[in-house]
Amino acid sequence: MRIKRIDVGEMQIPLVTPFKTSLRTATHVDDIIVRVVSDDGLCGFGEAAPTAVITGDIKPSIRGAIEEVIAPSLVGMDIEDIDGVSRKLRTCILKNTSAKAAVDLALYDLYAKSLGKPLYKVLGGGSREVETDITISVDTIDKMVADSVKAVAEGYRILKVKVGKEGIKDVDRIKAIRDAVGDAVVIRVDANQGWNAKEAVRIIRKLEDADLNIDLVEQPVSAHDKAGMIYVTANSSIPILADESVFTPEDAIDIIKSRAADLINIKLMKTGGIYEALKIAAIGEIYNVPCMMGCMLESKISVSAGAHLAGAKGIINRADLDGPGLCSIDPYEGGPEFNAGMIILNETPGIGIESVPCFTD
Repeated sequence: MRIKRIDVGEMQIPLVTPFKTSLRTATHVDDIIVRVVSDDGLCGFGEAAPTAVITGDIKPSIRGAIEEVIAPSLVGMDIEDIDGVSRKLRTCILKNTSAKAAVDLALYDLYAKSLGKPLYKVLGGGSREVETDITISVDTIDKMVADSVKAVAEGYRILKVKVGKEGIKDVDRIKAIRDAVGDAVVIRVDANQGWNAKEAVRIIRKLEDADLNIDLVEQPVSAHDKAGMIYVTANSSIPILADESVFTPEDAIDIIKSRAADLINIKLMKTGGIYEALKIAAIGEIYNVPCMMGCMLESKISVSAGAHLAGAKGIINRADLDGPGLCSIDPYEGGPEFNAGMIILNETPGIGIESVPCFTD
């Protein structure tokens, strides 16, 4: 079964509420969608999120990379040689991880469909249930408390609270949210590189002293400040999660061996898709470092692929796959069920997506 063509489309989906971090504000998921079509008519779907402040990718660059380089390099290759196709995808163009991710996900979707199995089983896993957190955007304390209470009422048991814009005042945000939702709710804190190292340690110590039972602190300092990450990790009893600091398997090894973090966040838009993400998961297993499966501001296609990977690998014991929960509509047919904080993986082949509106033929 060979790759006949690779189609590129776009989807824009409004969010329920604006998505705000220390790096950006967004009101829509505005992504590139990919369809890989085989010579026997099967289709696989993938998605790329243009997150310029993290990956450096924008929609025109993603589309250009796929249409001008990636598609011509892959058309005609045998989809059953998933390793060979994946290696060709990885080497045909430098960087452009979001473009690679979109095509990679479509390839793995198509490969699993060719085998007639859901992707998580093809990847070797047996767990159909993945629990995700929900993001609480950085805002006024009252708004963040209200959003947290609403999320818990909807059934979410894990909150990922965005901070990083007002330094030590972020402690007040976390305290107010903890008081409002009670002790049973898991709280994760994500600074999105918003603090410097000494500031991060001061804030984390305040969180520790207040006994707020924080599950983890994600990317407290700049992605390129490894010395700062090492300092924060060494001076925190709360686990530190490396996100923007880890794009590649080599990054993961470096962060783990230098003790710059306790946990690794795998995101398909950073790794360039499942092929490289599997390597990071394997590194986590080797070093006994747990991983989180995360996402950018993505819709159901790529988040479903991430959920299948999380269901397949035991070392991935946390998930931040809330993209579909942030969207005001679900424009796709098929795929996993997203029931508040619980994702139930499909038993249909591939990632389960059957229809995408931007492809009508």
